[in-house]
Amino acid sequence: MGGVAAGTRWIHHVRRLSAAKVSADALERGQSRVIDASLTLIRERAKLKAELLRALGGVKASACLLGVPLGHNSSFLQGPAFAPPRIREAIWCGSTNSSTEEGKELNDPRVLTDVGDVPIQEIRDCGVEDDRLMNVVSESVKTVMEEDPLRPLVLGGDHSISYPVVRAVSEKLGGPVDILHLDAHPDIYDAFEGNIYSHASSFARIMEGGYARRLLQVGIRSITKEGREQGKRFGVEQYEMRTFSKDREKLESLKLGEGVKGVYISVDVDCLDPAFAPGVSHIEPGGLSFRDVLNILHNLQGDVVAGDVVEFNPQRDTVDGMTAMVAAKLVRELTAKISK
Repeated sequence: MGGVAAGTRWIHHVRRLSAAKVSADALERGQSRVIDASLTLIRERAKLKAELLRALGGVKASACLLGVPLGHNSSFLQGPAFAPPRIREAIWCGSTNSSTEEGKELNDPRVLTDVGDVPIQEIRDCGVEDDRLMNVVSESVKTVMEEDPLRPLVLGGDHSISYPVVRAVSEKLGGPVDILHLDAHPDIYDAFEGNIYSHASSFARIMEGGYARRLLQVGIRSITKEGREQGKRFGVEQYEMRTFSKDREKLESLKLGEGVKGVYISVDVDCLDPAFAPGVSHIEPGGLSFRDVLNILHNLQGDVVAGDVVEFNPQRDTVDGMTAMVAAKLVRELTAKISK
């Protein structure tokens, strides 16, 4: 897999630096320059887009795409690192138009803007480890949020990115958010396979940090004893597929965000039944239909301040990019939910 090969190159690169006796100070300076350059590029793009929106006027919030092509924290396949460009391509594919189902036009910059990707692999190639890399992701999100009226809509990447993104949103807004999390898995292991940043542990980090008041997990159908215990520990509201018919009415009339800083929506593409989205790393039958997901999103009442779409794996996609179009449609409808 491409992601495995990239990870191997990174390890070999760091070993060569060590063998060449590059000093720790020199390595740190080089890493800092690369990180600063990466943040500067996102910052300047965000400033330019926000200035345009303010000049146009009449917009309170515009969804702003930010790609985070990180895949190495996946416990199975690293293909989600290749998703952001494929999602963008599908968003603007000529087979459909630029209107969302609620009637907003994506080609209007007051609805959707884009500041590009965090260069994850380039940063890792410099030997930057995950503690610092997660900080870079958080700072990238904050950089977008500093430019009113931009609100981040993040393209993953594996689900480990949700932790630094939610952390950034909560810290920037000055308090916790309510989270709607659509997924086949709860991703709340304490440290899956010993990795605290695993894509299967992101929501444990979020809840530990106090970045969410409420966490609603919908579409769950692959959950272990630890997943249920962790859910109880953190007071998570877990809605499993085996009871979805009973829970449907409640989930299609959610009201979130009152008394906190807003609502964050995290959509793992594998929340969908693989009949709708086969291009995922963890294929888990028995999931939500695409219309189930849209009904939940369209009917949600609350101020959506940010969101992410994660775990699309282009290397497993089929039928001429069907899952790419599904991921793009999710992004389009989330854009309509965020923009005002």
